[in-house]
This record gives sequence, C-alpha cells and structure tokens, in this order.
Amino acid sequence: MSLPEGNEIEPINTEPTTTSRRRRKKSSVWEHFTIEEVSGGCTRACCKLCKQTFAYSSGSKIAGTSHLKRHIALGSCPKIKYQNKLALASATKSDGETADPPKRRYRSSFFSGVFDQDQSYVNLAKMIIVHEYPLDMVEHPAFIAFVQTLQPRFKMIDISTIEGEILAMYQKEKQNLMQVVGNMPGRVSLTIGLWTTSQTLGYICISGQFIDNDWKLHRRMLNFMMVSSPHSENALSEAIGVSLSDWIIKNKLFTITLDNDCSSHDIYSANLRDHLSNKNMLMLKGQLFVVRCYANILNVIAEDVIASIHGIIYNIRESIKFVKASRARDEKFAEIALQLEILSAKDLALDVTTQWNTTYLMLLAALEYKQVFAFLETCDDNYNEAPSDDDWKKVEVVCTFLKLLYDSANVVMGTVDPTANIFFHEAWKIQLELTNATQSEVSVVSSMAKVIHDKFDKYWKDCSLVLALAVVMDPRFKIKLIEFSFSKIYGAESARYVKLVNDSIHDLYHEYATMPLPLTPTYADQGEANHVNGNDNNVTATTLPAPDSLQDFDMYLSELAVNQPSKPELDQYLEESLVPRIQEFDILNWWKLNYLKYPTLSKMARDILAIPVSMVGTGCSIFSVRTGSRALDEYRSSLRPETVEALFCTKDWLQYLPTLSEHPSTEIVKMEM
Repeated sequence: MSLPEGNEIEPINTEPTTTSRRRRKKSSVWEHFTIEEVSGGCTRACCKLCKQTFAYSSGSKIAGTSHLKRHIALGSCPKIKYQNKLALASATKSDGETADPPKRRYRSSFFSGVFDQDQSYVNLAKMIIVHEYPLDMVEHPAFIAFVQTLQPRFKMIDISTIEGEILAMYQKEKQNLMQVVGNMPGRVSLTIGLWTTSQTLGYICISGQFIDNDWKLHRRMLNFMMVSSPHSENALSEAIGVSLSDWIIKNKLFTITLDNDCSSHDIYSANLRDHLSNKNMLMLKGQLFVVRCYANILNVIAEDVIASIHGIIYNIRESIKFVKASRARDEKFAEIALQLEILSAKDLALDVTTQWNTTYLMLLAALEYKQVFAFLETCDDNYNEAPSDDDWKKVEVVCTFLKLLYDSANVVMGTVDPTANIFFHEAWKIQLELTNATQSEVSVVSSMAKVIHDKFDKYWKDCSLVLALAVVMDPRFKIKLIEFSFSKIYGAESARYVKLVNDSIHDLYHEYATMPLPLTPTYADQGEANHVNGNDNNVTATTLPAPDSLQDFDMYLSELAVNQPSKPELDQYLEESLVPRIQEFDILNWWKLNYLKYPTLSKMARDILAIPVSMVGTGCSIFSVRTGSRALDEYRSSLRPETVEALFCTKDWLQYLPTLSEHPSTEIVKMEM
C-alpha cells in the first residue's frame, strides 16, 4: 500500500519552503536510521549501526522521532554509546565536517571531565574506606559489570592493588595530620578504646583531642593497633607508648580517658601512671592523668537500674506485644482508655533492648496506661501479664532515676563539640540527687539508690577534680559554682573540698607559669591588642619622647614592679566579675579573645577544656554505647593488622575533609548545541 502525499516521512526528501527549517532541525536523526517498509502499509526506522528497528508510521499515523533521538543521544545504541564516551573523554567537536547534532542533548555533569584512571582508583579506595565495603568487592562480577556500564575504559584492579591504594591513602592523610598535630600550641589528651576479635587477638583504638591555634576543638583517631592481650595492663601502656612515639607527642600528653568497665579501671590507672610518669612530664603529679568516660558511667548505672526490675519489664513487654498483636486488641485497648478517661499522647511501643533510652520511654508510656492494663486483664481471659500495683510503684521509682540519666545524656549529646566544662553541671546534679535518695524514707527508693550511688560516687571521687577544674575555666562560673554545688553535696564539710580544688588550680597554674611563653603578648603585637579591646586606631600616630629622656621613668617602673608585684593571671581572673550567662556563649571564642590578657592562663585553659570527658563523638548516641570492649567482625578480623588500622584511621580522617561532604553533581543538565 502506497503512502499518501504529504506524509510526515518526507523529511528525508525535499519539502515545501514553509516547513523546511523545522524539518531540517529534525533531519539529523536520519544519518543514523533508514526507513524500511513492512507489510500492512507500515514503515519502521532501522538503526544503521545496531540494526534495531523502531515503529515509525502506521498508515497515516506518524510515531515521530523522539524515540529515535533517545536511542542515539542517550546511548541506548551500543555502538553510539561507545563512540560518545570516547568523544566525551578525548575529543572535541569537529570543524563542521559532520552533520549538526541534535539541538538538545541530555547528559550527567559527572561525564563532563576527562576520564582519569588513577583518580578513579583513588575514589574507589575512598568509597571502600568510607562505606566499609569489603576489599574483595573489586572481584565481584556484578560490581565489575556495573562499573563497565558507567565507564568501559576503567580497568578493574584486584584485591592486592586496592589494598595498596588504601595503604597509600592512609600514609598520605597521616602525614597531613602529623603536620597539624606537630603545630598544635598545647597538649593532647588521649582516649583509649578496646576491641576484641573472634581470635585471641585484640585491638586498641587511640584517639587524640586538642584545641588548635584558632581555638577549635579537634578529635582524631591516631592508631588502631593489634595487641595480643588487649585487656592486660602492660599491653595498654605499651600501646600508648608506641603511639606517643609514632606521633612525636611524648612531651605533650595531658590526660587519658579510658572506655572500660569499673572493675578494671583501678588496675589501668595505677599501671598507666607508674609506667608513663617515668617517661613523660605529667601535670599536677598525675592527679588528672586518668579520666573515666562519662557516657560509660551513665550506661553502667542505667543498665543496673533496668536490671533491678527485669521481671516487671518482661511483663510490660509481653503486655505491649499482646495489645499490638492485632488491630482488634489495639482498638479494644483504646476504648478502655477512653472509658477510664485516660487521655495520653504517648503511644505504646516496644523498646530496643540495646538502647536503654527506649526502655525508659517504653516504661513512661506504660505507666500512663497502668489502669488500662489492669482493666484489660479482668475482661480478657487471654491476657494475664498485667503488673501489680507494687510493680508499678517500682517502675515509677526506676523512671525517676532513669530521667536523671536521660536528661543528662541529652544535654551532652545536644552540645556540638562538647568541651570539658559542661560535664560538671551534669555530674554534680546526679551526685546530689543520688545522695539525697539514699536517705529517703521510702525503702524502695533508698535501697535502689544505694546500689547505683556506690558506682556513681566512685566516678565522682575519681573525676570530680577534673570536672571542677574545667568549670573554673568557664568565666560564667569560675570557683563560685564549685562553692555553691559543694555546699549542697558536702554540707558543713564543703570548705575542705573547695580548698582542694582551689589549691589544685593554683598548683597547676604555677606549673604553667614556669614554662617559657613562645611570645610575650603584652608587647608583641600592640595592634592586635587594640583590636581585641575594640580600638582599631593607628597606634603610631602619637609622637613619644626620645628614649634617653625616659630613663628615669624606666627606673621608676622597675621599682614599682619590685615593690608592688602584679597579681598572677589566675588570681586576676578569679577576682573579676562573672561573665553573663547567655544561651549561645562560646567558651573557646572567649578564651581566644582574651588570650592577650591571660597568656599563661589561656594555655592552661586550652589543655583543660580539651579533655575528652566523654568518648562518644559528636552525632553519636550515648544510649547505644555498650560497656566493655567492642568486637571486630569476622571479615575485618581476617585482614592484615596494618590494613585494619589503615581502614579505621583513614575513615576517621576523611570525614573532616571538605571534599567528602561535597557530593558530585548528578543533575541532568541541558546542553544547547
């Protein structure tokens, strides 16, 4: 059957003048297709390269050319796809010898650059490190096929080669970090984490925390090293010694925060002090040397509190499971709550047993429905798990203690880059509440409080001095908060404990005062001093007398210095008025602005505020931290120790690079040709 005149297929032939311009813009597609007639008066467009055919016309109905353009421009045709990739990678548009391409072509901006095989290897290694993929993924057939569809020119590498790329990246980033650590103006405090494996071996994770020249807080993983017995005292101290030598910070160690259970802490503390004090100059005779992780003690106590009513919690979990087992039961439970006029906004939900905050929230919600559970047991023979009235009283007491821990943990987690000064506020309130609870006339309260108070009191005795010194470095509180809080905790004996803090802060300041300052700020940069004081005028505008005419004046000043010595910076700081408490107060910025006023004291403040009181990093959950050591999975346990260290450390370092947070653009861009 012949086609009627004027059919839309005619763009391949001569067309009337009125439509030639529009059709010429579409005609470029026909350089890649031919038209073939098929039975029934239909025609199909056949790709000249891959020989695939497409519907074009059926009688008077024209399919158009959009689908043909997609076959060419988007690379559906295998031949064109390969040619386009070569052209994008190594060639530019010709001088006009070929026909004009389509007016619009869509591509991902990812392909706008020239293909770089070596950079692709680096990006592949970075992907494996950051996302913790297994190294042998480079030999997975599906992954190889996927990469080939993205870039046929990419040559996949084997496991040993990608391992070499990872080790090279580790060495490069380590050298960059060593420069930062080498230039830090103060001391570094370490955190120690223990990891076990499926074998008898283990790993020790060592991280360093410090404040840089710009008064920014940093925490970086330094080592992740294998040891034969990670829980032994000698292995721990030897690993720390190796790390200090590796990073050349033997004379810069300030404190060590341990992430371990309570029973082994004393062993570690005594051993580490004896072993390292002989090789490093510890400040304040090592009184601040070992710090216990605040997040760890919160979890230890929370787990003890929950364990004290584990049977009741089991019944509550089973009760919630019963109610949520079907929609009918859930609706019946809601009807009973409505009848009893219990209008609660809380929803019943099971907890996650490894996260104690979810257990606390589950108990809070269940408490509000305790009457509903009791009524449900009387009208449903299938339900017999309702807690008794005495059980609910114990749940109320448990929730009271858990609320203390829950609120404290949220304060710490809600602070970006928490400095050491914030922890005293939380710790002294818990210490006071637990002390008062032990004297409660309610036997359930006092008996439970005594159990958990013993553990927190041990933490308080070990770490209250560190926490107190840190809050003294907060210009909003200084020694005044110590006096107030200790009067609440110790009563008539508070003066003795306040004196201990006051003597310690002065002794520590004396140690810093005997150290040479790198620069005398009072005279080093007068322009900067005026800027800090709000005066940016040119200080050289005033003409001073000649030096010889002021010799008598210099002698007068010298006599004043001898007869009336200036107050130490610490005393001057403590005697000045407290800084107003505002919500957005930045303590590090305050010390940055007052560095010239307190050159020695600011050095001490820098080191104290950088103490990692909690080992939980920013953005992590305190509630999910488990006591004791963590376990390395089977796959990573099988890798070489140097590879494991490279994977862990480099992942930590890469997260602080700006390029990692900038995702490559994958938006579809429209190219005008």
